[in-house]
Amino acid sequence: MNQLDRITSDPHVMGGRACLRGMRVTVSLLLNLVANGMTTAEILAAYPYLEAEDVQQAIQYGPYLADGGDIATQDLL
Repeated sequence: MNQLDRITSDPHVMGGRACLRGMRVTVSLLLNLVANGMTTAEILAAYPYLEAEDVQQAIQYGPYLADGGDIATQDLL
């Protein structure tokens, strides 16, 4: 798996769920937006503090998350 340096986990942020760059934006939120048909451009317009690479890495992390992976294990980085 590629380096996912924008995916973070902190027990004090969103209960340790996988987030983007330490922000309170979870990977699962972005995956839900994509699954419901939002484009990267639409996501960036709705969340202007995100970058296109954030969305891309969330999508790349999705299969790992779906398999019950946890960023805290650090085995994908």
